[in-house]
Amino acid sequence: MKRTIVLCALLGLSVLSLVVAAQQGGGQQARVVEAEKLKDNLWVLKGGGGNTAVWKGMPFDVISSAGMLQRDLPAVWEWFDYRRNFMDSILPNPAHYEIARWQERFPSLTLATQNIDGLHRKAGSRDVIELHGNIWRARCKVCRSTYDMSQGARPDACLECGDRLRPDVVLFGEFLPPGAFELACQRAAQCELCFVIGTSALVYPAAGLPEIAKTAGAYVCEVNPERTPLSDLCNEVLMGKAGEVLPLIGK
Repeated sequence: MKRTIVLCALLGLSVLSLVVAAQQGGGQQARVVEAEKLKDNLWVLKGGGGNTAVWKGMPFDVISSAGMLQRDLPAVWEWFDYRRNFMDSILPNPAHYEIARWQERFPSLTLATQNIDGLHRKAGSRDVIELHGNIWRARCKVCRSTYDMSQGARPDACLECGDRLRPDVVLFGEFLPPGAFELACQRAAQCELCFVIGTSALVYPAAGLPEIAKTAGAYVCEVNPERTPLSDLCNEVLMGKAGEVLPLIGK
């Protein structure tokens, strides 16, 4: 079946119409779902996907763990430096740019992401809640001062207290950054429309945020190539890649 997905957002109105058109054979079938009272407040959860990489014989969840940070900080830096060098030439995809454009279309938009690649900011998104941190930042292990590495090399040590720096990302076995999850929860509970985009819905506590939005009365729409554990919770599920589906919004 050849399937074309169109998601039309009628912004500024009290009703958001989601139009999903499926083309099969020579005919078209259209399904229109109206979500009442969706006009001002949009909340987006962008997933980070899974990772099965192996670095010098160590699985991803070992080299990227809190335990490895304590045992061998230079090895952790070597791994994350390699990842940054690899990601340096990667550009945002159409989904990143479309989400950034939504800032001008919705009076209030909150973007919470599990990605650490910084591509949402590179695409122009502002005030991104980075639930798992950012690979382009270093953080002091003691005073938590942060250093931007996107424009140059990191200092040898913290310029504030002289202690060692670490990647400013959430490693396996660590909690989310202070305040990030709390702010995401607050915004999720206040939103009227919640998009869940490209997440496996397996990594908690982030995967619980759409549940908070749903419980508070938001209309929840999932965009993903395949169904997830959150799909049954959602009011609408759009099957497809985010970079292909999101640019069709409003067209």
